[in-house]
Amino acid sequence: MDVRPATLWPAAAAAVFTAAQLALIPGTGLGWDEIVYVTQVEGGDTPVAFFSAPRARGISWLSAPVAAFTDPAASPAALRVHLAVLAGLGLLVALRAWRTLLPPAVLGTAGLFFAGLWVTLFYGPRAMPNVWCALGALAATGWFLRAVRRRPGAAEDRRAPWLAAAAVAFVAVMRPADGLWLALPLVAAALLVPAWRGHRAVPLLLAAGLVLGALPWVIEAYQSYGGPLARLRRAGEIQGGMGLRFAVDDQARSLVGRTLCRPCTGPWNHRWTALWWFLLPVVTAAGAVTARRAGRGAASVLAVVVAASLAVTYLFTIDYAAPRFLLPAYALLAVPVAEALVAAVRAVGRTRGRARVLLGGGLALLLLGHLAVQLAVAVTVTGRSRAQHQELTAVAAELHRLGVRPPCVVTGDQFVPVAYYAGCSSRQPAGGHDGSITVAGLLRLGRSQPLAVITVDGRRPPGYADGWRPAELGGGHVAWLPPREPAEPERRQDARGGRTVEP
Repeated sequence: MDVRPATLWPAAAAAVFTAAQLALIPGTGLGWDEIVYVTQVEGGDTPVAFFSAPRARGISWLSAPVAAFTDPAASPAALRVHLAVLAGLGLLVALRAWRTLLPPAVLGTAGLFFAGLWVTLFYGPRAMPNVWCALGALAATGWFLRAVRRRPGAAEDRRAPWLAAAAVAFVAVMRPADGLWLALPLVAAALLVPAWRGHRAVPLLLAAGLVLGALPWVIEAYQSYGGPLARLRRAGEIQGGMGLRFAVDDQARSLVGRTLCRPCTGPWNHRWTALWWFLLPVVTAAGAVTARRAGRGAASVLAVVVAASLAVTYLFTIDYAAPRFLLPAYALLAVPVAEALVAAVRAVGRTRGRARVLLGGGLALLLLGHLAVQLAVAVTVTGRSRAQHQELTAVAAELHRLGVRPPCVVTGDQFVPVAYYAGCSSRQPAGGHDGSITVAGLLRLGRSQPLAVITVDGRRPPGYADGWRPAELGGGHVAWLPPREPAEPERRQDARGGRTVEP
């Protein structure tokens, strides 16, 4: 067994990451996006949720080995454990791509920094693609550096170009746009950096990996949307339009624990949860300088460049924020951040006397405070997920009591999660993200199976449901049910004249 520090540090980081995820899992249910991804591969009679244009199927395939043979709606624990263990192994694999580039302490600290963010802990065991894009981007950049700097006769690094391309393909399978913004700076670096130009196969392999990874998305675009450009246009419409926007402040606001900040309005409470985020550029710059002095500057600089490429679209082209969007950038920035932290610890170790106590205590207090903030937000967001799961299962039980049982149809507010937990199909008339059915088609469907329109927080139902009877479901949810069809009048035979008469 390999017990060298280069192995132990990444393994320790991966073990801590897995254990922390498993501790947060109990009682959490599937969210809206997870339901969409998981129902694509879930077994049994679970209705499949509509798969919209921006999505890709990578995370569905990653979830399939468990989702196809269990019931995540009733008991999501198996899926959660499956993804948590895989995420821990994924972090180990991504860190090992850097093991000949970074000292073991820097390598392990980078893993712990990334794993210790509340966003990473929350999304690691969830059927969402962002953590996997982050791990793939980290691995791709590490293998790229080994490919362009490989030592003569190093057998392992002869595989580096192929592994870098495979990592790019993996990211593209998860999110084609992230795959593109990952591949672009790597290909540019291979073509423009003089010391790396000699490796002509590297940019070709990276481009091939991007194309191969995006191929399922492109094929589906031709099958369902009329081509990739049409699918991109539809994806842009769903995202609210793409253009020059400023979402930096929205991302900072979302760090309080808002998994989706759309629109990101209202008071900005608990600003201290974003303090680390504003310090991140400073620590990153310090780490890059430290790495340069140690002869590792290229690795940290490339990590920063790739991180910026992956972050720019989420910071400057959309008008809302979700913390998970920046996970790939955080994974790469963990490299220079770790350089800075390890250098700071070593600098404290070189001091003596009172200065050592003050500097060491201050650094420890800063790191423990950061970790405490991240864990506090992770616990809060996870608790909200548990409460939502309990609420949705109660709503589903109430729908069943009202006669809305499979096969059935649910539309309106929160229609995807409500339908999933009730065992119904989720449909949304034209005008929403789904738009796969007309109002007339929905009403026709409602004549053959139970139909419910859901509203929340006192909203009125859509016009076609005016006059329908409301039923409180709890948690602010109201189901609007169509009027029952009048019973067929009972007919009986008139004993006197043989005529059929109404009673």
